[in-house]
Amino acid sequence: MQPWSPYGGGGPMLASTADRERAVDILRAGFAEGRLVGTELEQRVARVYAARTQGELAALVADLPHGPVPVVPAPPGYAPAPVLPPAAYRATTNGKAVAALVLGILTMVSGGLTSVPAVVLGHLARGEIRHTGQEGDGCALAGVILGWLWVAGWSLFWVVAVVGASR
Repeated sequence: MQPWSPYGGGGPMLASTADRERAVDILRAGFAEGRLVGTELEQRVARVYAARTQGELAALVADLPHGPVPVVPAPPGYAPAPVLPPAAYRATTNGKAVAALVLGILTMVSGGLTSVPAVVLGHLARGEIRHTGQEGDGCALAGVILGWLWVAGWSLFWVVAVVGASR
């Protein structure tokens, strides 16, 4: 297979700045398409700028497409892949967020025993939601608020009970 070159050659021909920029553009497109990871992109870009010949550039982009990838029609007898509606791509609801909400609600019947787990799970869920993009931030926040309300309520109850008993 002939190495890639915008001029049809490759090999020992010296690379220009424009050749290097075209190679970097191909690498960035490969990264944007998910063909390269961030560290590999950085390493290859550094090697592109250090390359002296078009052959070296060709080796760095040989495993990436150099333009739009053609759409191949389905062979006869095969159905094309179904196009899913956008709702099918919605993020899932974080399980810890739902658990925090349920435990926050259960504090009313558990006498406050589930308030601390509701707070802990709510904070954990909110952290995960920020990083993963899942849904359920409202559930987690409600669990945190209900949990803290019950922690504060029981704390106030015990302070009043101890002060009242000491008199």
